[in-house]
Amino acid sequence: MRQKFNVILLGEVWDFLDTLDEKSKEKILYNIEKAKYVNNPELFKKIEDVIWEFRTKYKKTHYRLLSFWDKTDKTDTLVIATHCIIKKKGKISKTEVEKAIVIMKQYFEEKQKK
Repeated sequence: MRQKFNVILLGEVWDFLDTLDEKSKEKILYNIEKAKYVNNPELFKKIEDVIWEFRTKYKKTHYRLLSFWDKTDKTDTLVIATHCIIKKKGKISKTEVEKAIVIMKQYFEEKQKK
């Protein structure tokens, strides 16, 4: 099976993952890896124009990693996970989506400087 995209996890994601127990962290990372190969909206889906989410449910807890695409290079498309939230159910709040958009803009501004 061919990998569809690469993933970069920004610092805030790693900080969040470091607060979790090992099994929860492993499950989230496993689902991200799996989403690279299979098209499954239970693992990875679009929630706004430019914002997507990696989804993991483990022990009745719903983890969401907000993400965006980086299609500026000629290499494989990257998905950048901006930050994580724990969600009980329902939609992601507009505040969280706006935070992801701010992080996305900062990412591309920094990339342009390089």
